Amino acid sequence: MSEAGPAEAPAFDPKPRDPRLADWLQEYPSSLFSERLYQSIELMERYSIDLSIDLLGRLDVIDELREWRSAHELCQELSFQPRFRSAVIWLLERVIETGCIEARTDGDRCYRLRHAPWLPQLTRLQELGLEIDPSNAATFALLDKAASVYPAVAHGEQSGEQELFGTQTIPLWLNYFHNGNLTYAVNNWPGVVLAAKYLSTRSSLRILEVGAGAGSATEIFLRWFDERGLLPHIERYLITEPNAFFRRRSQRELSKEFPNLPLEWQTLDINSPWQSQITTSGEFDLIYGVNVLHVAKDLLFSLRQARDALGHDGWLVIGECVRPYINQPIYAELMFQILDGFTDVITNPEIRPNPGFLTADHWRRAFMRAGFEGVEVMPDIDRIRDIYPHFFTGAVCGRRPTTISSRG
Repeated sequence: MSEAGPAEAPAFDPKPRDPRLADWLQEYPSSLFSERLYQSIELMERYSIDLSIDLLGRLDVIDELREWRSAHELCQELSFQPRFRSAVIWLLERVIETGCIEARTDGDRCYRLRHAPWLPQLTRLQELGLEIDPSNAATFALLDKAASVYPAVAHGEQSGEQELFGTQTIPLWLNYFHNGNLTYAVNNWPGVVLAAKYLSTRSSLRILEVGAGAGSATEIFLRWFDERGLLPHIERYLITEPNAFFRRRSQRELSKEFPNLPLEWQTLDINSPWQSQITTSGEFDLIYGVNVLHVAKDLLFSLRQARDALGHDGWLVIGECVRPYINQPIYAELMFQILDGFTDVITNPEIRPNPGFLTADHWRRAFMRAGFEGVEVMPDIDRIRDIYPHFFTGAVCGRRPTTISSRG
C-alpha cells in the first residue's frame, strides 16, 4: 500500500452527452433526458462518491483498511450492526472507482486501501449542482440527511426507517418525489409511455397502481393519457399506498386535479396475498407502479400476485431505476441502503443476486419466471449502457397469458 497523502480531488468535468442517446429515446418526451438532467445526474454520481469518502472517514472504516478486510470483518471490528454490512459494501464499492481502494474476491469480497482518498468537495459540488438546476436541492437534502444518520444506524442507536420517515423528514421525501425534481421525475416517464403503447386501443381500462407514494407518478400517468384522449377509457383507477400520509396527500391533490375520474384509494402490502386485500383474481387490465417492486420481500411472490390480479391479456408495467451493470452503484442508493425494507429481501442468483435495483436482464428473467409473456424492458438499457453507463431509467412490462402454467 502506498503511503502517499490524499490525491487532489478532480474537478467536476463530465464528458459531453453522446448525441446517440437521442436515437434511443425517440419514443419519449424530449425532456426525458435533457442536457440539464444529464449534467445533474453526472453531478449526483460524483457527489455520492465524495459523500461516501466522507462517510467512510466518519465511520472509521478507512483506518481499518491498512490490511485486507471483508465487510463482515469491518462490522465486527467497528461494532457495527450486522445489517449495516450492506451499507458498508455499497460505500466501499462506490469509492473503488476513485482508485484509492482495491478489492479482491477470494471467498468473501475483501477491500484494502491503496492510498489516502481525496478530500471531499461537498460544498463546491452542491454549488455546482444548484447552478445546473436549483431543483437539485431536493436530492442534495435527502442524500445529506441519509448520510447524517449512517453512524446512528451503524451502531444500532436508531433504524433507518425511524430516522428517515419521521415527521420532520417527510417534507424531504415530498420534495424529492416531486415532478419538479428532474433527477427523480425522470423515473415517472418510461412506464407511462409503455403502458399507453400497449393499452391505447382498449375501450375500457381497469387500473391498479401499487406503491403510489404522494402521487407524482400517477399525475404523470393521467396527464399523458389525457393528452392522448385516453382518460374517458378509464373505468376504474385504484391507487394503493401503505403510507397513510402519502396516501391522503395524493388523494387530496389528484381528486382536485382530476375530479371527474373514477379514482379510488386503498392500502396494499405487496408482500402479503393481494386478493384478500384489494381484488378478486383477473380484475385489472393494467397494474402499474414506479420504483416499488424492487423492494418486494419475495420478488417472485409479488410478481405472481400481480399476474393473478390481471385479466387475461392484462399488462403489468413498472417503471424502475434499472442498474446498467451488475453490482454497479447508483447514487440514489445512498439514501436507501440504511432502510431494512430496501436490503432485507430474498436474494436469488438468477433474478436478484443483491438487494436494491436490478439489471434489465434480471427483470426479464424475473418476469418470465413469474409467468408473464411478451416481456420487454424499455428503453434499451443494454445498448444505451455502452455509450452512457449512468442511464438508470427504464420500464419493464409483461402480459398475463391466457393460461397459467402449473410452474407459475
